[in-house]
Amino acid sequence: MTRDVLAMLRLARTDGVGPMTFRRLMARHRDGTAALAALPSLNRGLEACAEADAKREMTALARLGGRFVFLDDPLYPPLLALLPDAPPVLAVLGDASLLAAPAVAVVGARNASSAGRRVAEELSEALAAKGLTVVSGLARGIDTAAHDGALRSGGTIAVLPGGVDVPYPPENAALVARIADRGAVVSETPLGTAPLNRHFPKRNRIVAGLSLGVVVVEAAHRSGTLITARLALEHGREVFAVPGSPLDPRCRGSNDLLRQGAHLTETAEDVLEHLPDAPREAPLFDPARMAPRGPESPETAPDPLGPPPEGAAEIIELIGLSPVSVDEVLRRCHLTAPELQAVLTDLELEGRVELLPGHRVMRSANG
Repeated sequence: MTRDVLAMLRLARTDGVGPMTFRRLMARHRDGTAALAALPSLNRGLEACAEADAKREMTALARLGGRFVFLDDPLYPPLLALLPDAPPVLAVLGDASLLAAPAVAVVGARNASSAGRRVAEELSEALAAKGLTVVSGLARGIDTAAHDGALRSGGTIAVLPGGVDVPYPPENAALVARIADRGAVVSETPLGTAPLNRHFPKRNRIVAGLSLGVVVVEAAHRSGTLITARLALEHGREVFAVPGSPLDPRCRGSNDLLRQGAHLTETAEDVLEHLPDAPREAPLFDPARMAPRGPESPETAPDPLGPPPEGAAEIIELIGLSPVSVDEVLRRCHLTAPELQAVLTDLELEGRVELLPGHRVMRSANG
């Protein structure tokens, strides 16, 4: 595939071009320049990201010592590429080759107990010492402890909800610098992007997608951490949970995962015993799964994107301007859980729905 980095970045940064749209365009046109040129023919009112804006972002990331890793890049993490809504591009600070290393996510409560933070730190240190990369979301509490522990003996990947130049929370700026020096800091959002509520579910899918398994250390009954665990299950990854006190509300969600079949975890060996082999790599731009190619004339050519994500129209009809549980939408539609999640993520990135905390969704005001 011919790679035009500037064109691919502009395509990825175009409002209304979500991960699935990006894949379908690239499957049909095979290079960024041709895919970008096809946008006006879609009749969807899409206006390509300005060349000047993309160039500024490229320059700014280079000044930080970072690089872009696109979906067709050999450095793109193969596990993440298996997700139907894998990010078209990742901005990376640090060692991009670490993205392809075997990884385990360690996540949990922001208001973690001191015991929970200690468990996360020691478990992450032991996992990193075994050669595994520890992935987490840089949040306060368990995530921060996981990164700290992993840095003692190996590598770690921090997935940010905003731009890689916007550490969140701000007090973890020094930790971001340490991770960029000895691991990798990644984000799918443009540089300078401040983290908003809608960015966190997207961040969580990357955390799950990079990992062979997800270890939960303290999670309330309804929390973002459980979204990460659910996403891991939907994509065939293993889920582990550290048991906690039934008297501590911070452990109710993680204890419930154990009731549902998560692997009880106290040591790194508990993780290693149940960790699967890496899934087989899938073609990144498989024409058989995307829009067809052919010599059609402009008058008869189908939409270069192919049809919208299957089920998108039905899902939009089921979602109103008031928040509704994603589980309720799943019960009322014909899609499987992974198919629904993929459609919702694509609709969110196109600005048509908003994914909310507590595994809820609502239609955007302009959707």
